[in-house]
Amino acid sequence: MNSSSIHPLIQAVDGADSGASLLAAVEALAAARLEASIPTLIAVLGYNNPGAAVAAVDGLVALGEPAVRPLLDKLDGYNYGARAWAVRALAGIGDPRGLDILVDALQSDFAMSVRRAAARGLGTLHWHRLSPEELEPSQGQALDALLQGTQDPEWIVRYAAVVGLQGLAAALPETQSQRLTEIQIQLQTLAQEDEHLTVQARTWLAQQQLQIATN
Repeated sequence: MNSSSIHPLIQAVDGADSGASLLAAVEALAAARLEASIPTLIAVLGYNNPGAAVAAVDGLVALGEPAVRPLLDKLDGYNYGARAWAVRALAGIGDPRGLDILVDALQSDFAMSVRRAAARGLGTLHWHRLSPEELEPSQGQALDALLQGTQDPEWIVRYAAVVGLQGLAAALPETQSQRLTEIQIQLQTLAQEDEHLTVQARTWLAQQQLQIATN
């Protein structure tokens, strides 16, 4: 699909007169996978239509890196719904430019689904896009947030933080062995002390997989 043929898809989103028609229009726009759709997909995040927002997030994640700067520029602190969906999009894209947003969401967002998405996102950031000078402090920032996430009152967020810690541990360079040790200690503590068996089981799996990877 060329850029000129996207205009009817954008018009369909703008002119949707029902929830169902909006969802169908956003899905079609997202499927086009053209950068010209990014502003409209971001605008949809602020609509009161969760189905359309999910479709818009999927479209933004599929577009990847080109969507990051527009997402960061358009984050609206006064529109919680749009911000929450934007966090999900940034977590799915994995660009390190979203690090501060993900850290803030994990540490302070009141919605457990947003905190969960942020925790997972911190474990799958594309660290290779950072310079050596940026890498260590950025990974330290992610580690601090994930360690805090393992103390979250909601088990589903703690579970996601374990997944995030496993992903971060796998990405740490050999020069950051102390941080790997911090992660291993925290995982061991969770495996023994977390009150939810699902979190314990996921922690045991993380420990096993990290042990295999390090050997």
